[in-house]
Amino acid sequence: MVDDNFNSAADRAAQRLADIEEPSAEFLQASELEEEAGLHTVHHALVVLVTDHVIASGKDTDRLVTELLEEGNYAVDAVVSVRSDESEIRTAIETAVVGGADLVITIGGTGVGPRDKAPEATEAVLDLKLNGVTQALRSSGLACGAVDACVSRGVAGVSGSTVVVNIAPSRAAIRDGMATLLPLVDHVIEQLQRWSLED
Repeated sequence: MVDDNFNSAADRAAQRLADIEEPSAEFLQASELEEEAGLHTVHHALVVLVTDHVIASGKDTDRLVTELLEEGNYAVDAVVSVRSDESEIRTAIETAVVGGADLVITIGGTGVGPRDKAPEATEAVLDLKLNGVTQALRSSGLACGAVDACVSRGVAGVSGSTVVVNIAPSRAAIRDGMATLLPLVDHVIEQLQRWSLED
């Protein structure tokens, strides 16, 4: 009797496991719709390096950011360098937005110096701000010891269907910021794509 009960319970457990492993028709249909909608495709990013005295992170900043984005399943369409000038930064962001980039990251220009204008340039093109993203970047910057990240004036938000984020220029701020940022941005981009499909 014990063996029969055991076998019966084992059979039921095996059937439940099979039910779990076998995707439902609804799940498969939703996955197909997401694939058709391009929700699983590689996202496109553009990087804006704010130059002059602001980037003190040394050489190869462009390569570092590109590698981190590619590891996060982003295709980097371009890395552009602009002077630390509000008009030039704004123009670079607007060009990326018009070009259909999913994500624009600016590096540098987030401090308190008279030429640190990335936040002002970014705010001028945003339709809405993502304060939770900037709070997460500052918090993680503090935790990893990236002082420029935790005192950054950088902002994040959405312009059209593009997410725009300012990141402080030190290598620690970039590495930690990208690790914190990309999962959050992926979620926002997915929401933006879903909303655009419903329009």
